[in-house]
Amino acid sequence: MATASQVDQIAERVERLLVRYEELQRTNALLQQQVDALTQERDSLKSRLSAARARVDALLERLPDMNSAT
Repeated sequence: MATASQVDQIAERVERLLVRYEELQRTNALLQQQVDALTQERDSLKSRLSAARARVDALLERLPDMNSAT
């Protein structure tokens, strides 16, 4: 009987571990989705920043040279 009780306890622990594992898998999938979304947002912001820098550089090129104005 003692061994049957031990087997039941081990089986219960294994079931709890499996449930916890599935929960962790779902949590990991959700976190991965968030990472993917944030990575996409970061890449978009980097692209926008690069375009804005290019526009500022182009505007600076159009300004008269202060050294030649004097």
